[in-house]
Amino acid sequence: MNNRLILAAALASAVASSAQAASRDYISIVGSSTVYPFATVVAETFGKTTAFKTPKIESTGSGGGLKLFCAGVGVEHPDVTNASRRIKSSEVENCAKNGVTDIVEVKIGYDGIVVANSKAAAPMQLTRRDIYLALAKKVPSEQGNGELIDNPYKTWKDVNASLPDSAIEVLGPPPTSGTRDAFVELAMEGGCKTFDFIKAMKKKDKKAYKGICHTIREDGAYIEAGENDNLIVQKLESNPKALGVFGFSFLDQNADKVQGSMVDGVSPTFDAIADGSYPVSRPLYFYVKKAHVGKIPGIKEYLAEFTSDKAWGEEGYLVDKGMIPMPTQERSQFAADVKGLNILQLPK
Repeated sequence: MNNRLILAAALASAVASSAQAASRDYISIVGSSTVYPFATVVAETFGKTTAFKTPKIESTGSGGGLKLFCAGVGVEHPDVTNASRRIKSSEVENCAKNGVTDIVEVKIGYDGIVVANSKAAAPMQLTRRDIYLALAKKVPSEQGNGELIDNPYKTWKDVNASLPDSAIEVLGPPPTSGTRDAFVELAMEGGCKTFDFIKAMKKKDKKAYKGICHTIREDGAYIEAGENDNLIVQKLESNPKALGVFGFSFLDQNADKVQGSMVDGVSPTFDAIADGSYPVSRPLYFYVKKAHVGKIPGIKEYLAEFTSDKAWGEEGYLVDKGMIPMPTQERSQFAADVKGLNILQLPK
C-alpha cells in the first residue's frame, strides 16, 4: 500500500513538473550585470502597470546570458538576454546550431562611467593609461623589460609627472556592480593594452591578459564604497584630493558638488557619451527570441514598455538609473525594429 502511495505521489509530481515546463506564464531574462538594473526597473514597472507577471531576471554576465539564450527554443530556455556589448557572429552561429535562428536586437542606450572629484579641487585630466597605472594590482616595471610588478605608485605624480602630487585615493563600486565591470573593461583595460607586450597576451593567454588588465589593487588606493553613490559624493566633498567612480547621470545630478575628469582629452558630457567620443562609454543591448513571442505571455508588451519614451527617452525613468539615451533618430529606428520584430542582420 505504501509503495503504491509513493508511486502515485511520484507520478503526480512528474505530471505537475511536466505541466509547469510546458507552459511558463512569465518572461525569463538573463544576461549582463550592467544592463540588469535598467531591465529590472522596466520589469517592475511592467509588472505594476499591466496584467502580466513581473519578468524574472538573472544577472549572469553578457557571455553567460548569450550562452543560455542560444541553448535552444522552448520554455526551459530564456526569452531575452541582456548584453553590455553586441552579440558576436560566433554566438549567432551557436544560436543557429541550436535552432535559435530569429533574433531581434534591441539597442537601448549608452553607459557612461565617470571619474569625478570635488569642485573644491582642480579638475583632473587623465588618460586611460594613467587610470590603469594608478589602480591596477600589477603594472609593468619602469625598466621596460616586460616584467610585471606589484603596483608601487603612491601618488598621481608618480604615475604621470603632469598630475598632482597627491595620494592615489579612488572611491568606487564593489565587484558586484555593473559600473565596476564597465570601469575595469573600458578604463582599466583601455589603458592596460597601451602596453604592447600586454596587448599581445590577449591572443596567447586571454585569462592572464584579463587578470592583468582587470584586477584592481587592494592596498588601500582603491576603496570600495558599496552601491551608495551619495556616500561617494559626501566623501569627495570632505576630501577634495580623492576621486570617485560612478555613472554619468549621478554626476549630472550633483553638478554643484562634483566635476568629471577629462579622459584622453574628452570631458564626460551627455553628447560625448551619446556619440561614443568619450572613451569610457559603450552601447547596451538586449536580444529577444522571436520564436517565444506569442508563446510566452507579455513579451510584446514588455518590449513596448522598454522602448517607450517614458522609459528610454531623454526624460525617461531609465536616465535616472544612469543610462544615456540614444539620439531621437536612433531610438525611432530601434523602436520600429522592435515593433516589426525585425530579425538581426550582422554585417558580413
